[in-house]
Amino acid sequence: MEIKGTAVKTIPEFVKQRHPGEYLKWVNSLSVASKKIVADVNVATWYPLQPAAVEPTQKVIEMFFGGDVKMGAWELGRYSADVSLNGIYKLYVKFSSPGHIISRASRIFAAYYNPSKLEASELHPNSVKLLMTEFNQPSEVIEYRIAGWIERALEISGCKGVEVKITESLAKGQSKTVYENSWK
Repeated sequence: MEIKGTAVKTIPEFVKQRHPGEYLKWVNSLSVASKKIVADVNVATWYPLQPAAVEPTQKVIEMFFGGDVKMGAWELGRYSADVSLNGIYKLYVKFSSPGHIISRASRIFAAYYNPSKLEASELHPNSVKLLMTEFNQPSEVIEYRIAGWIERALEISGCKGVEVKITESLAKGQSKTVYENSWK
């Protein structure tokens, strides 16, 4: 399982921006493989998921979120959406309907995780289910990070009262991960 460098890059950026005095301590807590990746992330390169994203995110969770996996990974996902959906992309998202953004979810998802499959299901004016049916290294950390990204992307598109729930989870042994998303 691989993750694109654009998604990896936001992890050390998050630590530098939110916890600048702890950055070196965080880097030094990583394995040699993870240190090598975060020290020089190339946004165009695909990296192994575990050392590039799961381990660094787990260290962020341990150091800055008191071990709260959901809160830490969710915040990293929100941060990643803020970074990736800026400039021209932010305008595109802001002026597109939530339905249009969600309908492109499978393309967006495949640009970050390989191999993976995410598809929209039950699209309604104020809600949609996203089904992650292919992700061969299930990770609770990554599932929560994706949920945070979805939440923030919907907020950037102008949605109010956004709620994202994970109701099924590959990481918990179920056949798919289901993100139930709603907004006002």
